[in-house]
Formats: sequence, C-alpha cells, structure tokens
Amino acid sequence: MTSPADRPEPARTGPYVYRVEARADAPVEEVWPLLGEAARWRDWSFLTASGLERTGSPGPDGVGAIRRFTRNGVGSREEVVAWDPPHHLAYRILSGFPVRDYRADVTLEAAGDGTRIEWAGSWSPKWPGTGRVIQAVLARMMQRFADDLARYAGDHRV
Repeated sequence: MTSPADRPEPARTGPYVYRVEARADAPVEEVWPLLGEAARWRDWSFLTASGLERTGSPGPDGVGAIRRFTRNGVGSREEVVAWDPPHHLAYRILSGFPVRDYRADVTLEAAGDGTRIEWAGSWSPKWPGTGRVIQAVLARMMQRFADDLARYAGDHRV
C-alpha cells in the first residue's frame, strides 16, 4: 500500500476540484470489474442504464471508450482517458453536465483485506458563478458513487 504522500496527484484540468474516498470490504480484484466495466454500473449505483456507446482499447471499456450513464433518461456521456486494471480509471465528460475540461481519476488501492477507493475530479464551469454549486453537487454525487461501489462490492463478495 502506498502512503498518501506517494500517490500521484490526479491530472488537474480546471480551478474547481473534489476528492472523495470510501473503503470496500472486498479486494481490489473484485472491486475493479464493477468500476472498470460500464455495463456493471447499473448493478451497484443509482443509475438506471449504463453501457458503452463506443468500445475502447485494449478492452471494450479501455481508453477511447465512450460510456453513457443515465438515470431515467437523463445522464452523461464520458470518454475513458486512462484504464489501468485493476487500479486506475480516468475519464472526461463529453456532454450532459454544465462543465468544461472535466476529468476524474478513480484509484483503487489495497487497504488491508479491502480496497480504498479515491475519486478525484477537476473542471471549469460552463457558466460564470456556478462553480461552487457544481462543486457541491459533484462532490456529493461522487461520494455516493464511491460509497455505493464500496457497499456493493463488500455485500457481493465472490
């Protein structure tokens, strides 16, 4: 396990940032497929649909994949920009959220017999004056994703 000082900083693309964490009672190898495979997100999150619009490389969910996530028809399109199983996934939002230059890095790290999940993102707001509101919404939403991922992984051990 690396110490916080040894972890690389996520790529920063804008002035607004969030960083959230959760801990799963499951090893990294069991958490990764839930995070790294877009189609599995609807199993563990509040989303009603999730999947690939375009495949990536080296696997279908890899770099270049376009992922579509929705809840009741409203959602986002994202492009995978880093996919390093089973520890790191990064993506940028293409549409569906009022941000520019959004990038998020999700890191999975062994923590004892479980997994530490870190979700960090940065962006610029599309409209002046909305940055702090978007920051609060994104931090809360990503904390929910991290918590739901951790809970599901722990409850559905292989």
